[in-house]
Amino acid sequence: MVEASASPLAGRNILITRASDQTESLVRELEARGAKPVLQPMISFHPPHDVAPLDKALRDLRAFDWLLLTSANAVRALLERSRSLGVDVMNSFAALRIAAVGPITAEAARGAGWPVSRVAAKHQGLALAEEFAAEFARKRILLPRSNLASADLPDALRRIGADVTEVVAYRTFAVEPEGEGQNQFSVGHLEAILFFSPSAVRNFLNWDEGKGGQLLRSISDLSRKTAVVAVGPVTAAALREAGLRNIVQAQNTTVPAVIEALESFFAATSRT
Repeated sequence: MVEASASPLAGRNILITRASDQTESLVRELEARGAKPVLQPMISFHPPHDVAPLDKALRDLRAFDWLLLTSANAVRALLERSRSLGVDVMNSFAALRIAAVGPITAEAARGAGWPVSRVAAKHQGLALAEEFAAEFARKRILLPRSNLASADLPDALRRIGADVTEVVAYRTFAVEPEGEGQNQFSVGHLEAILFFSPSAVRNFLNWDEGKGGQLLRSISDLSRKTAVVAVGPVTAAALREAGLRNIVQAQNTTVPAVIEALESFFAATSRT
């Protein structure tokens, strides 16, 4: 158990731009260190408008060699839809192998009882094609994703000769900041903001633009003492494209990595 007063996170206001059901363990670790986490989701997730392609894929899982999972949201979407259909996907895993983008996604899949064969070391979608090219080449791959997912991964898979079937497993929507989260944004008392996806970054930028862009300018000015944390390299790239510098990037998407990135940042700033 970490002594809260001994952590450089003690007393820090840390805003998490992710839904509460996805950050329970992170919130617990932050609170154990005396931090003050504030939840302000910037995106929400909903079923696809047309579920027919997803339903067909779930019923025909044995037609594929690999199932590629690029987020825990994809796991939840497949699990919920398969239950609604009454499809026992477990019977398909004897012939179908599963690869996950990172340990969080793999943990979600294994928690559902799904066997995960491969986990990308770089914890980003494109890494799946790069790291397992020999295994995916000329294979039939099912890729369930968000409606906003980029084409980088399926394009890379097709370049190595994979037969890729993409299906929208869930839709990503912007969420308007409200309540305590909006207040924390407005008064400028935040000492860290955690972004977990490019979609969350885009929604933050769109929301801030509607308010004159003051918050982004403030964060840019204060970024040496305000931690702008990117969970994953793709999210970090989205923040850099927004003009932010001195981004704190977690080494990977796990809770320990996020905690380490925050503690390292504040330990360093307290010495200057």
